[in-house]
Amino acid sequence: MRRFLASLLMVFSLCGTALAIGPDEILPDPALEARARELSAQLRCMVCQNQSIDDSDAPLAKDLRVLVRERLVAGDSNEAVIDYLVSRYGEFVLLKPRIGWNTIFLWASAPLALFAGGIAVLVASWRQKRRVAIAEAEPLTAAEEAKLAAILKEEPEADASGQGR
Repeated sequence: MRRFLASLLMVFSLCGTALAIGPDEILPDPALEARARELSAQLRCMVCQNQSIDDSDAPLAKDLRVLVRERLVAGDSNEAVIDYLVSRYGEFVLLKPRIGWNTIFLWASAPLALFAGGIAVLVASWRQKRRVAIAEAEPLTAAEEAKLAAILKEEPEADASGQGR
């Protein structure tokens, strides 16, 4: 019974990725199929946009998986297949875009935002320390102390309703 449940659990855990690729898509050559799986894991489904074509059930993802396998059977290298798909669909087809002149902003935006946030925190901290230092550095003059003492000794004036300010 335990073996049955363990095998059932394993089958259900593998179904998530196994259902996307149909039996008609699988290549008879295991080496080519492994290359096809490796490539399709790097390619974005244009319908789902946050899944690889290997994981997607969308018809366009199936078409892309078939196209990848056709190119591999034709003898294309992995890079040639990727280049073909990028020329046809653009850099967006790649789940991890290449670093180039047209994607440099994409790659640089996260470190730049982190750097700008760090600078903002440092500037805010420096300004706060400066305000505290200025407040502590300038003691009250005798006239200011006398005026403060007079204000603290005054009692609140009653307004027309008889209540204090």
